[in-house]
Amino acid sequence: MTDPKSILEEMNDRSREVFRVVVENYLDTGGPVGSRTLTRSLSEKVSAATVRNVMQDLEYLGLLDSPHVSAGRIPTQAGLRLFVDGLLQMGDPSATDRDRIDATLGENSGDVERVLNRVGAALSGVTQGASLVLTPKHEAEIRHIEFVSLAADRALVVLVFSDGHVENRLFTPPPGQTPSSMREAANFLNALIEGRTLSDVRRTMQSEIEKRRQEIDTLASDLIESGLAAWEDQGADQARLIVRGRSNLLAEEGSVEELDKIRELFDDLERKRDIAEFLQLTEDGDGVRIFIGSENKLFSLSGSSLVVSPYMNADRKIIGAVGVIGPTRLNYGRIVPIVDYTAQLVGKLVSDRS
Repeated sequence: MTDPKSILEEMNDRSREVFRVVVENYLDTGGPVGSRTLTRSLSEKVSAATVRNVMQDLEYLGLLDSPHVSAGRIPTQAGLRLFVDGLLQMGDPSATDRDRIDATLGENSGDVERVLNRVGAALSGVTQGASLVLTPKHEAEIRHIEFVSLAADRALVVLVFSDGHVENRLFTPPPGQTPSSMREAANFLNALIEGRTLSDVRRTMQSEIEKRRQEIDTLASDLIESGLAAWEDQGADQARLIVRGRSNLLAEEGSVEELDKIRELFDDLERKRDIAEFLQLTEDGDGVRIFIGSENKLFSLSGSSLVVSPYMNADRKIIGAVGVIGPTRLNYGRIVPIVDYTAQLVGKLVSDRS
């Protein structure tokens, strides 16, 4: 779309005010805005016929649409984007909204993921949308790896991190494994992983195994390959997407078709299909981003909008994100500061606990 500033500058004062009032009324009510309503809201006293002419011009520009004959106008997706980029005014979150978010950290107890669950619940409650919180990946250095046999066809790979965090990954080991081959595989890996994070291990371990394959026997080598596969297959679990407030969207008035689209959206999110892409949405900048309707493929079907912001660790590295999904008529002026405030709060929380 053309630069919103230039489009707004090309409009005269009357067109700009009509456009602004239509969008603000739509965001407030969700319904079309008629010329008679506008004549009562404009600073300049003009006739309904004049207002209708202005709306027709805005419709020609692709900024407004008429859902039904003589039913008034609503903003198009392009119109909403123009409003958000060029006319939206934002302040700070209200004291009430800040207090409700802050209250989730009041106890400051439990692990980070439990706190982030509470943050997600509070965010959906404050915004009356659905909240998304992408938890941080665990990036501490690995201190120790061990293989534990559970049955002939089941084993655990146990990861112990330098900060005391422990993760277990269940996998199917190659047939014929013995306690000896498991010890050999673990000793081999422990000699290579010292000082490395799980991400480092994923990137380099395969090539290291190829270089040093002659140092271990076939059984241990096969076990290591299976362990690596377990790390790759379950890698998405390292960054978990917490979804709260789904009922807020399903409670929105709309057609059966619209509700089905929203259900499909949440089914996709709960299957974690797009976790990586969700984080990528934030990586072009360190501020809040707004996606309206079909502007990204996560929401092309449901027609929802997303307000999302990354959060960072103490090294200013993006490690997760928080966001709010809602209808395209979100109160962007209120939601954006809340998401920004929450992201900064979560970043500080994660940094303080690292």
